[in-house]
Amino acid sequence: MYVSIRWENRTTKPQVAIPVNQSQVDSEVQRLMTENMALKSQLNSFRYSQESFEGNDEKVKYYTGLPSYLALISLLELVVHFIPSVKGSNLGSFERLTMTLMRIKLNLPIQDLAYRFQTSTSTVSRTFLVVLHVQTTMPLEFRKHFGKKTAVIIDCFEVFIQRPKNLLARAQTWSSYKHNNTVKFLIGITPQGSISFLSNAYGGRASDKYITEHCGLLNKLLPGDLVLADRGFDIADSVGLCCAQVNIPSFTKGRSQLSPVDVETTRQIAHVRIHVERVIGLVRNKYKMLQEKLPVDFLISDEGAVPVVDKIATVACGLTNMCESVVSFN
Repeated sequence: MYVSIRWENRTTKPQVAIPVNQSQVDSEVQRLMTENMALKSQLNSFRYSQESFEGNDEKVKYYTGLPSYLALISLLELVVHFIPSVKGSNLGSFERLTMTLMRIKLNLPIQDLAYRFQTSTSTVSRTFLVVLHVQTTMPLEFRKHFGKKTAVIIDCFEVFIQRPKNLLARAQTWSSYKHNNTVKFLIGITPQGSISFLSNAYGGRASDKYITEHCGLLNKLLPGDLVLADRGFDIADSVGLCCAQVNIPSFTKGRSQLSPVDVETTRQIAHVRIHVERVIGLVRNKYKMLQEKLPVDFLISDEGAVPVVDKIATVACGLTNMCESVVSFN
């Protein structure tokens, strides 16, 4: 094989034809193609497309909190038809879902996500709020086969918020327990560790009893159900109206010591109740948005709309249910 030479004009001295080894050309082409593929693969690893997550469970777990790529895809299949498009965005359903999960999981700033997904900050903000609204309610029912009749184990947890400028809002969200402005959720779990109930957000000033009696939990109880709670839940009367029962650890106030029966009952309740504290810890530690001070804007909503803070907590709990339970089944 020879490289052809074209004379530009007669005064130009012709170059000598240089023989080229075809095998060397093929080898160089193959090398360049391999290098190109490697560079594309390396570039793809820095992106957040579906291909970059496929087969990489560690990456999925770090960015979304879900245990595997299969779990992420299963979630996408469940909600893909409910994820509306965002005007002016060319992000696909996978990117929109992943971006939202990353924001909840790592509490990444809007600008940071805009750089990662190569889009605008306004698109990130709209995407987060739109996708977050996909959820409607927790799908799991109470299980009543732990022991004989335990239906739910309840507790409250608080999330810090920025200090409201409105004095009334500031007073309603002040938590004497946390010495800060907070919103408060009541959470209920099954004995197996699945989150079966989550209330709307209440101001940090609200008592555990008030939230329990107004959040709708009592409407879900059936006659004969047993509710396990901490000492702060003085709800025996309201639970009794539902023909159900509540068990809380015994008090030593007014007594020198507990009876052997009370000691054993308190020990059993404490042994089971620790699971709800572990679930709360898992939710808060997995999704960093619940560890930081949330903007006051997240508490505000139009009439009839669900505030963003409620959506964040509900989505975080729903995603936690897709992960391995903290309660051993053995």
